[in-house]
Amino acid sequence: MMISDIEDYFVKGCGRCPRFETKDCSTKFWANGLAGLRAICLSADLIETVKWGHPCYMHADRNIVIIGAFRDNFRLSFFNAALLQDPDGVLKKQGPNTQHPDMIRFTSNDGPEEMQATIRAYLEEAKGYAVEGKKLPQDNSAPELPEELVEALDADPELAEAFHALTRGRQRSYVVNLNGAKKPETRASRIEKFRDKIIEGKGVNGR
Repeated sequence: MMISDIEDYFVKGCGRCPRFETKDCSTKFWANGLAGLRAICLSADLIETVKWGHPCYMHADRNIVIIGAFRDNFRLSFFNAALLQDPDGVLKKQGPNTQHPDMIRFTSNDGPEEMQATIRAYLEEAKGYAVEGKKLPQDNSAPELPEELVEALDADPELAEAFHALTRGRQRSYVVNLNGAKKPETRASRIEKFRDKIIEGKGVNGR
């Protein structure tokens, strides 16, 4: 069960895995670094909350950053990160399907202290956008389809009509899922499994 008390995160963990409240929890290993990130965020006059079991920091009613800890690193992730100028080139992508670099990743507990000036500058920039209410325009461009999906749509007019009627976001949900499969046969199998959902106008996680 995910935590709802902010102090629990720094003492016990997020509550999202079996390592919660054990010595193996990632928050234990990165305790000093996480405390450093927390101190920087609080000193930037951000409002501290808990969202999705993690410390989340807000300004002007907008999420600014969220803290996370993993076995091999801990990180400070920015919301609306594509707005940031990133003059120091420190932002990294969460994964291969992440559209924009949006996090600062640390592999040393000393990292936040060493990067304190940069972190503060990025937080101030993000706060400014929150006050302005500035957001990125929605990307409505069509996603590039995997070869197996193109072939399936060409062979199945009903499926093709239904897929192209989906919102861009729902189309992308299928593309991301299919691109996550390494083997062509796995992608083909997933397309067959997804057919009914697509016909019903649902996204990959729709019910």
